[in-house]
Amino acid sequence: MAIERVALYLQDAHDLRDGLRYAQYAEEKGFEAVWQAESRLVRDAIVPMAAYAAVTEKLKVGSGVINNWTRNIGLLAATFLTLDDLAPGRVICGIGAWWDPLAKKVGIERRKPLAAMRETVELLRRLLNMESVTFHGEFHSVEGIELDVIHGRREPREVPILIGATGPKMMELAGEISDGVVLNYCVPPEYNDGALEHLEIGAKRAGRAFDDLDRPQLVVCSVDPDRELAMDTTRELLTQYLAQQPHIAKASGVSEEVVTEIQSILGWPATHEQIKAAKHLVTDELITHITASGTPEDARAKVQEYIDHGATAPILYPVGGDVDLLIDTFSPLS
Repeated sequence: MAIERVALYLQDAHDLRDGLRYAQYAEEKGFEAVWQAESRLVRDAIVPMAAYAAVTEKLKVGSGVINNWTRNIGLLAATFLTLDDLAPGRVICGIGAWWDPLAKKVGIERRKPLAAMRETVELLRRLLNMESVTFHGEFHSVEGIELDVIHGRREPREVPILIGATGPKMMELAGEISDGVVLNYCVPPEYNDGALEHLEIGAKRAGRAFDDLDRPQLVVCSVDPDRELAMDTTRELLTQYLAQQPHIAKASGVSEEVVTEIQSILGWPATHEQIKAAKHLVTDELITHITASGTPEDARAKVQEYIDHGATAPILYPVGGDVDLLIDTFSPLS
């Protein structure tokens, strides 16, 4: 049975022009959306999003996810106004609190991440609603600003704002103020049970209905007729992520000892040689526990587990191999 709602997630594993073709093929095969990553210092999300929007007609285009620290709130609102000009009604703003040590390395002190996110989301929504905004908070201070549209559509823009949340407090905030949550990858399906309880707590706090909140989930997905080849591709990705993104390592349930050992081998940024030297520490059991890797049948079964645990749509991250095969495997039209 086909999964009705499905999206594609692209980061930096593919040439950008190949990404345009993947987006077009995903649209042709009935995918709902394409999301562009922005995490490591590699590709920003906005340029690829604009490109995907320009070469498709119905596909939604999301940021998966940008951070709330490095773009001025006025620029952030103008950016999503511009994307909506290019693809009216098809743009999704996925936004997260970023992570250390990367944020520290570029001079960002992620203090009070909940308060900072609250200010950003609320001001972004007001600006996209074409309001004139005066606000003096702890993280944003603006005086009488608005989106200064003269040559274009003046009406409020319908851009859903989804918070990329991992921890329980950010999940509650997402339930309270956002249009939904982008659930993280490299976590077991059972992680969703507790996470979504916190999402519902936040929703109830604001008098909102849990079922009105969208809950798409990033899922690492490596598909190949050769199961071992698919697993090994994922093994290299997990080696890097467990060392460099401690919030994901914590949510995945991997022991601190394993993470520490991987970190002792990998530098920053990690080289391909270092990843190869450490990848033996990532077991087959871990791969099958927190990713959808293997044959097409293996991958479909694992993705269904995430849906069974509350995700509304998978956002599939093809870590390597045949992306067309992944799209074919999950096409709602199949």
